[in-house]
Amino acid sequence: MHLKHHAIAAIAIVVTAFTSPAFADSWTVDKDKSSLSFEVIQGEGTVTGTFSSWDAAIDFDPASPEQASITATIETGSASTGSAQFDGMLPGPDFFDAAGFPEAVFQSDKVTALGGDAYRAEGTLTIRDISQPVTLDFTLTITGDTAVADGTATVSRTAHKVGASVATSTLADAVKVKLDLTANR
Repeated sequence: MHLKHHAIAAIAIVVTAFTSPAFADSWTVDKDKSSLSFEVIQGEGTVTGTFSSWDAAIDFDPASPEQASITATIETGSASTGSAQFDGMLPGPDFFDAAGFPEAVFQSDKVTALGGDAYRAEGTLTIRDISQPVTLDFTLTITGDTAVADGTATVSRTAHKVGASVATSTLADAVKVKLDLTANR
């Protein structure tokens, strides 16, 4: 009888170990070591800029990427290119409409390991209350309690009605977004 109770207890432990959800590590963005930038072709040149105010809530364990949850919030009015002309237009009603839509949000609950240090986060980007699917490909290096991620995504500005009055022959539709992130757990 005593052996039967031990066997039942052992089975319960094994079943619990395989059915309990894995908990991902929570990471905090080191804003002094991180950047979120963008570039878009305009005419024969390229306009580059950054968002100075953004943050992310990241729950991620490279051993269980399928358990990941990533939410990034970007203040649209913090976009800056260094050009007075562009910087005056970006927060305006034809571009980000920062007064009406002060935040853009990227949300992903699907991260896939691609091999080595490469990953893909599939999610939704909401700008101007318009949600569109977006894929962020990134590499990740973790040393101790510090993670460094470099990633890129391509976003359709016209799908989000950003610069809707500007023809794609003048300002390209595809906007490359680049993430250089350092985070700590």
